[in-house]
Amino acid sequence: MKVGLIILIVVIVLLTAAIIAITIWGKKKQKQMDEQQAQLDAMKQTMSMLIIDKKKMKLRDAGLPQAVLDQTPKYLRGTKLPILKVRVGARVTNLICDDKIFDMVPVKKEVKATVSGIYVTKVEGLHGKIQAPEAKKGFFKNLVSKAQEKAGAKMIK
Repeated sequence: MKVGLIILIVVIVLLTAAIIAITIWGKKKQKQMDEQQAQLDAMKQTMSMLIIDKKKMKLRDAGLPQAVLDQTPKYLRGTKLPILKVRVGARVTNLICDDKIFDMVPVKKEVKATVSGIYVTKVEGLHGKIQAPEAKKGFFKNLVSKAQEKAGAKMIK
């Protein structure tokens, strides 16, 4: 056999093994994620709260309970998380917010939120609607819009 054919067969076998391994690993992670989502749904409760502040902070600087820090893996303790400082009743607490809804959370407004433990999963406006944040323009769309604005033309969508 030629050397090139042997190398091609070895590469194909390795790629096939890698694809099979990634598929098995992905199914395992998907199963874990579904179990975690089921736990969040079982523990969720709706409460009214006043959002005082929202920031992306490191876990150890967020002022969360020590039990949360102990349960977090060491390699994740330095990552930044979306943290909400809220007032529920007379207590001011820090909660972890879902990354998907962090931009939609209004500051200094009272909202009705779905909370699971210390994790905020959904936010609805108590007085009025919550406005979705404006979509950020890309670099080239921004350049085109500025050029068209100077020329007196309208932006094409």
